[in-house]
Amino acid sequence: MGRALILAACLAAAPASAQDFTTLKGHGGPVMGIAVDTGGRVATASFDNSIGLWEGGPPAWLEGHDAAVNVVKFRSDGFLVSAGDDFTVRVWPAGSVNRVLGEHRGKVTDIAISTEAGLVASASWDGTIGLLPLDANWARALYPPLDEPEPRFLKASGAVNAVGFHGPDVLYAATATGEVVRYDLASNAALPVVRHGFGVNELIVTDDWIAYGAVDGGTRIIDHQGAEIADFTLDRRPILSMAYHADTHQLAVGDGHGYIMMVDTADWRIVRDFRATREGPVWALAFSSDGTTIYAGGLDDVAFGWPVDTLDAYDPGISGQRSFLRAPEEMTNGERQFMRKCSICHALEGSASRKAGPSLHGLFGRPAGTVPGYRYSDTLRMSDIVWDETTVDALFDQGPDHYIPGSKMPMQVIAGKDDRADLIGFLKQATRENHEHEE
Repeated sequence: MGRALILAACLAAAPASAQDFTTLKGHGGPVMGIAVDTGGRVATASFDNSIGLWEGGPPAWLEGHDAAVNVVKFRSDGFLVSAGDDFTVRVWPAGSVNRVLGEHRGKVTDIAISTEAGLVASASWDGTIGLLPLDANWARALYPPLDEPEPRFLKASGAVNAVGFHGPDVLYAATATGEVVRYDLASNAALPVVRHGFGVNELIVTDDWIAYGAVDGGTRIIDHQGAEIADFTLDRRPILSMAYHADTHQLAVGDGHGYIMMVDTADWRIVRDFRATREGPVWALAFSSDGTTIYAGGLDDVAFGWPVDTLDAYDPGISGQRSFLRAPEEMTNGERQFMRKCSICHALEGSASRKAGPSLHGLFGRPAGTVPGYRYSDTLRMSDIVWDETTVDALFDQGPDHYIPGSKMPMQVIAGKDDRADLIGFLKQATRENHEHEE
């Protein structure tokens, strides 16, 4: 797969002490999660199934997830922990080596790490919270002992979107049913502390307060019993990301309209309200270890970092102009179907790509599961499907979950027969033209 360099450029006059505007370019899909460790390493989780680990040069690509990676976090000792749409939570003890800590029955949207408790908590859309043991020793994380405790799973009222520890014995969880719930880990007792009325997407838990963000744009600060401390709700929805830097008292909130709101938690006031994207949401946020830079991800295949002190001097960095957002009148119907249903996962070119799915270059007449270098599911790799007009039509008529049960392809259906025919016509031409051009 292709590799891209970290690019950094100062785009506006700023104090000498401020950090530069930064871009981290190389993923093949939107950036869904970001984490920064105390040494300045940045980890990015992407829809392309990969984690990028950036240390001032070309990124190291950590490959192991079989679907989009939604969240990545550093433990205090440098461990990376990640989770994604493949239902797994993984730990990365050394380089690209990883092992599965636990597995849910639905996508995993968030993780929290407690060094004191030796646990990773995982939030899943299967309606459970995983409590996954994580040994403090690097070697044992790579080769777990035979007597390692089994993972536990707590039940929630619905899909779980976010989790956060309060000490080693208490865990808070945010659910799609609009609750913030307090779990006593010794007894597994659950006590709702907030019933918001709309799904709660984000959660930050500190020693003194809890911040949560909801589908309706609700952005509130509460104490550990649920009493309101402050309300920063604006007319922008939904809230999709949050980050907190304790030493500088900064809380960052990202929303579906592309803004990053910065709150000073020392005196509970909004200090900046920065439009980070020209189009689309802010899905991921993280502060640098010193709090001087805020990193963000959205629809672009790039993560951006802005110096906090001079945020207001910058234009939006995330363009959001993915191919499927082009004006419909600029494309044929077949190309529109490809852009909307296929382009986020598949390239048409034969060159290396970091997209989540294999290239469609030379698709017609090719047996399924045979593109070199792509990690196919066993279901697709062992199938007898050959891609042609009939099989591509059946794939989108029935949907991948029915046509090839067990494959990694997300659910996509094109109901209209003419729309499927137009897509097939576009693909036959586009993949053949690219193939002939390269030859």
